[in-house]
Amino acid sequence: MLSNSDKQKAMQRILFSRLRILDRNGFYGLLLMNAKFGIDEECDTAYTDGNIICFSPKFLSELTDQNLDFIMMHEIMHIVLKHCSRGKHLDDFLFNVACDIVVNSNILKSNGMNLDSITINKYGESIHLAPDGKEGYNYTAEEVYDMLIKKINKSKTSSSSSGIKNTVDSHDKWGSLSSEEEKELNDEWTARLLQATEAIKHRDEINGTSSVPLGAIRIFNELTKPQTDWRSLLNSFISFQVGDYSFSPPDRRYDGDFYLPDFNVLEEDKLKVLFVVDTSGSIDDKLLTVTYSEIKGAIDQFDGLLEGSLLFFDVVVYPPEHEFTTASDLLSIKPVGGGGTNFYSIFEYINTMAEQPAAVIILTDGYAKFPSESYANGIPVFWILNNDLITPPWGIVARISID
Repeated sequence: MLSNSDKQKAMQRILFSRLRILDRNGFYGLLLMNAKFGIDEECDTAYTDGNIICFSPKFLSELTDQNLDFIMMHEIMHIVLKHCSRGKHLDDFLFNVACDIVVNSNILKSNGMNLDSITINKYGESIHLAPDGKEGYNYTAEEVYDMLIKKINKSKTSSSSSGIKNTVDSHDKWGSLSSEEEKELNDEWTARLLQATEAIKHRDEINGTSSVPLGAIRIFNELTKPQTDWRSLLNSFISFQVGDYSFSPPDRRYDGDFYLPDFNVLEEDKLKVLFVVDTSGSIDDKLLTVTYSEIKGAIDQFDGLLEGSLLFFDVVVYPPEHEFTTASDLLSIKPVGGGGTNFYSIFEYINTMAEQPAAVIILTDGYAKFPSESYANGIPVFWILNNDLITPPWGIVARISID
């Protein structure tokens, strides 16, 4: 049995590894700063269950610092890519292999394609190529899995006798958490992924580099990309609110025989668009992030003429209003909903505002009694619903789905 002193030394190695990674591979380091770590004498190598990263003390003692850094990055990628809660209906062995190919290839790319960075002295080079011979970072785990299945079927062998080797960590703890625990952790790590990606992308833009793993970029883009099926409706709604701006004086950024609206307005002339989010339970972080991204983009295109503010509500409105910043900031301030929904509370709050908004956008499931249109006091309202079952009796209505 490991002594307390030996456990402390083992944990110290893990924490030193985290600091090295933070210095050399900032994206992984930022994520690892939020991770939990443990020592498990009953495991053979290392594992994560989506909540904690654990090491066998014997395995840990055999690793060089570079080996340890690789395993740390490997486990945190499994967590942020949500591998531990995916693929439950798939062949365990092949899905595990697919996940490792994707993770290892992303780490390899982050380290300048240096194969030593994914090599464990005792086990050799870790798998990183998809069955088509391309790097795994080009694909999701499910896409690599489909290739592996086709390869197995073509060779008419079982997965266990296919000659495909798994990498060094254990996936036995995957799926061991309850569905509630998985959802809570996935939401937390989605927010952390957005934060880390935004931070490192900003640094990379300044330095002219590209160090965020492609797997993370794909998730980031999916969470923040505009929904084109309702974007035009939203843009038309917001554009209409500024339709009476003056065409004089002309915008001096352009020359010639035509005029464009002058967006160089004073701070006090800005029009406010109020975005109100239903937190009663059905609006998850992914849906909120996607919708927010679209609204922020629509407001930003007016070059300072509009400003956005954000409120949350369920049976009541939760002040204060929040400024539009980043998607990760949005998730960090989202309050827990109380279970009910009361649209009346939105308009009662608006009536107390010193400055009335030019327009109101409400993200909701719609399961509540709608007030009469007179409650809006002439303020245009844009309803965004996450289903096809409810239709507000007035206002502009759009529906969004990210399935």
